[in-house]
Parts: sequence; structure tokens; C-alpha cells
Amino acid sequence: MPRTVRFSDWASLDEQNRRAAAAAAVERARTLEPRLHAFVSLGVSASASGGGVLDGMPYAAKDIFATTGRQPTCGLDHGIDIGCCGDAEVLRRLDQSGAVRIGFCTMTELACEPSGYSTQQTPARNPWNADFITGGSSSGSAVAVASASVIFALGSDTGGSVRIPAHACGLTAWKPTIGWVSTQGAMALAPTLDTIGILARSAADLAVPAALLFDDRSGPRPIGCAVVLADVLTAAEPPIRRACEVGIEAIAAAGIKITRRDASVAIETVDHHALVVLQGEPARVHRARIDDAALDPMLRKRLAKGLAIDEAALAASRAARTLLSERFLEHVLADADAALLPVMPIRTPLCAVCDPTSPEFDPRTLYRLSQWTRFVNMLGFPALAMPVGFDDRGLPVALQIVGRPGSDLALIALAAAVQKHSDWHGRIPAGIADLVIDGQTA
Repeated sequence: MPRTVRFSDWASLDEQNRRAAAAAAVERARTLEPRLHAFVSLGVSASASGGGVLDGMPYAAKDIFATTGRQPTCGLDHGIDIGCCGDAEVLRRLDQSGAVRIGFCTMTELACEPSGYSTQQTPARNPWNADFITGGSSSGSAVAVASASVIFALGSDTGGSVRIPAHACGLTAWKPTIGWVSTQGAMALAPTLDTIGILARSAADLAVPAALLFDDRSGPRPIGCAVVLADVLTAAEPPIRRACEVGIEAIAAAGIKITRRDASVAIETVDHHALVVLQGEPARVHRARIDDAALDPMLRKRLAKGLAIDEAALAASRAARTLLSERFLEHVLADADAALLPVMPIRTPLCAVCDPTSPEFDPRTLYRLSQWTRFVNMLGFPALAMPVGFDDRGLPVALQIVGRPGSDLALIALAAAVQKHSDWHGRIPAGIADLVIDGQTA
């Protein structure tokens, strides 16, 4: 069957071949689905416009978005009312550009879990090695992209939910500046922190979809200097640290000035407030579901715990954003345009370690998955996750690039420049290599 092509190949295809490629994407996804469980539903959607910049390009969406005539599952085993009518704004923009949605993707329950674990949907499987987590909560979106069923996929990121799966699945992912991509028509989790992002194999693949969704108000200022968060990097497990150092060298080779500065104390200060909001707001948004016996018991317990945070404490943490952001810009970024640090301090863990029903379960691991991502949501800054190598078990490792507010497109341009001279993002996942021949499903 026709191979799934990347955005960089798209301009060379005529209309007939673009439509054929979109149909082939569904066929490819169906072939891989018994092994990967990336999709809740599959089927080619009709785009609102032909001839747009993404004409015929196949994409997928995390199942949190409202559409006409369908309720999203939001990680549950049934559709739920998220209080929206019509299509979500991001879907509308992509439809008008000619993009073709081939399905909605599996995810963790109510987007509340960072590993990909679920009790209500069959969890997506990591295409590199099914024994290891995909990352969550945009797990199916990541797997759909990593398996080359789609060119890009929409996810949400409230505390790391596109960046963690990007790390685990070897992808490039963009979390936008807070408020610069519409969340209209998407399930809310923690509105102070919620963002809608994109996962793709490469920065070049996500650049045009990102520009379509991003309300750019000033034009990108190129990244000229980046600061490595030295003590954060040192605290990472050795395989993570080594891969990230190689990635940092690649960024330097792209002409970026590199400095180093400690930042763990500043991150911990921000993280205190991030955790208050991450617990307090979801409990209020999903208060009516706390007594739903069908929900995972740990999720219900977590939501109930969030109600113990009083309104004054929650309001204080929300209000702290402005000062926290100003201090981070002044004392951590200082004269730099971006900060460099790992997405995760640990190697991608085994599924059993993140499964509450397993004797190997370690709740501390769940906490550590988002240890270096959730503070970025609290600040409201943009971030990009970019593959920079592999750990000692052959699993991908990603570097996180955090920019100043509004520098989103410049971050993507930086990653695209680096990826012109690297191939970490272009490898075929080992777990599906037996089903892939020369870029096509066998």
C-alpha cells in the first residue's frame, strides 16, 4: 500500500495521490491497531476545504474534542457531554486548511494520568517496546504518530501530556504559550494550565499545523542563546543525561550560544504552585464524577484530595503566575532566549511500575514523569520536546526546550534546523519493525 509521507513530501503530491495517501493512512492504522491500540475510532473525515495548505494531510486527535454529532470519550468507555456544541476551534481550523482527520485516539481517564495507564480503554502500546509506557495522557496520539499512521496528531498538555509521550515514543512535540491556541471545544482539566499541542515525527512536520493554530501576535524572534539548566541535567539518570548532552551539542552546532546555570530551586518554587492547581482545579471541574464507581479508584481518590485544597489557597497559586514568570525570566533565562533540560529525569519506566494493580507499582515514578514539565505550564511558557538519542535499553530520550512567552514558532524553527543534521526522529520503532517494509506496512 502507499507509504505515509511527511509534510516535507506533501507539496510534491497531486490531489489524487494526496487523497490516496489519506485513505492509506486509515488502512495502515487498522493494520497496526491490534498491536498498538492507538485509536478509539477510525474513519476518514471530510475536510471543510479543498486546496488548503494541509490539503488531504492525515492527522489524528486526542479524544477530548467536541464535534458535531459525536461526544468525546475523554478516556472513558463511553462518550460524555463536555458542555460544547459544534466542532472544537482547533478542529475547525485544521478542517478549513484541508487536513483529513482519520480518527480519535485513546487516552488516560479524563487526561489525569501521566503514564498512559487506563482502566476504561485498552491502553495504547509503545511501538518501541510494549513492555514500557507510552506516556500520557496523549498516549494514543503519540502512538499514532510514532507508527506513521498520521503525519501529526493533536494532544493536550496540562502538566506534560504531549511532552512525556514524545519522550517515550521518540517524537517532536509542541506545548504552546498559554492562551495562544484556542481550547474552545476541548474538555477542560485545569483551565489555568490547559493547552492544546501537536505531536509529529519532526519539527518540520508540525511547523505548518502549529502556525495555523497559533495566534502569533508579534512574529518569531530567532533563538540565539540557550541556557542549560545545569543542576537539573546533573540530577537526571545517566542515560538521560548523556543523550541530552549530545542533543545540546547539536543545538550548539546549529549556531546557538550555550550557557549553563542552576535552576532547581526556582523550579521547585514554581512546582509548589503547579501542584496546587493540578490538584485543585481538576477536582472542581470533575466534581460530579468523584462518586462514579466506574472511574479508576486512584483517580477518584486524587480528585477527592483536590477538594481539600481551599479556595483561598487555590486562588493564591493561580495569582502567583505573574510573579513566578517574571522571576524565572529574570533569574533563570536572564539573557537567554530558551532553557534546555530533559523532559524526564528518569528512563521510560516499565508498564508494571505504573500499574496500580501490579506488585511492582511505584507511585513515586508517576510523580517523577512530570517533575520537569508541569512547572512550564504553571509559568505559561511554550516548550518543545525533541528526540536526542536513546537510552541503554534502546528507548528514545527527548530534550525539552522552554522559551519565552510567544516564542513558539522560533522554538519549532530551532528544532527543525537541528533535525536537518540528525536522524533521531526518523528511526522506525523496533516494536513494529516486523510490520514495516521500506516505510510501508507489510
